[in-house]
Amino acid sequence: MRIAMGQLASGTDTAANLRTIDAYAARAAADGAALAAFPEYATYEKKMIDSTFPTVAQPLDGEVGRELSRIARHHGIAVVAGLVESSPDPSRAYNTLAAFGPDGALLAAYRKIHLFDAQGFRESDYVAPAPTTDPVVFDVDGVRFGLMTCYDVRFPRQAEALSDAGAHVLLACSSWVPGELKTKQWRTLLAARAIENSLFVAGICQAPPVSVGNSLLAGPMGDVLAELGLEPGVLAADITPEELASVRAHFPTRSQRRYL
Repeated sequence: MRIAMGQLASGTDTAANLRTIDAYAARAAADGAALAAFPEYATYEKKMIDSTFPTVAQPLDGEVGRELSRIARHHGIAVVAGLVESSPDPSRAYNTLAAFGPDGALLAAYRKIHLFDAQGFRESDYVAPAPTTDPVVFDVDGVRFGLMTCYDVRFPRQAEALSDAGAHVLLACSSWVPGELKTKQWRTLLAARAIENSLFVAGICQAPPVSVGNSLLAGPMGDVLAELGLEPGVLAADITPEELASVRAHFPTRSQRRYL
């Protein structure tokens, strides 16, 4: 299967962000990708999360969700993108990844579990955590994808739970805040989650200056199979589930695990 990573430089103009997603999805489909994944906060983003996020939040079937569904259906490709979803608390939104199938149907919605209350940020001031910690997975053409968002990558048990739920590929849709050693940590953590779980891990990031860029696809041995630099763009790469079987046969850590 071929999947595409769409690295964006999203801002507060939701319509403009959606136009870029549409253009990148078209390019991904033309390149033979079955799925195109976009970053956290793909449809609305700022350098600092503030009180505007709850005000722009919409339900999954609102205008933003309907347009993402249309994009997927129009190009015949699965689309995963971060959006700001309304929550029961009007003062806080959900940071949500929505996955739409090539027919436009909603395949899955993942609300971020681990909010970024670190590095001087307080995401939880304006964003509500997911009401459940259950792993969120969905299937496209027989390949199972697991969803996680940005700061989640620092929590190995979440990736492990997605692996236990049958994921072949983790989509880590992110807006990784810049800082000392942050790009190195981003790359290292993605590779570590891939190695630990014998999975493919696609880290799809916002571009500078809001984030660090460097979207990449790590293979189950931790090798980088494809990567983008600092500029916005879209890049497709192939994943082979057969490679997972080979790696897991050589390193059967899943069956050897002894803790609960």
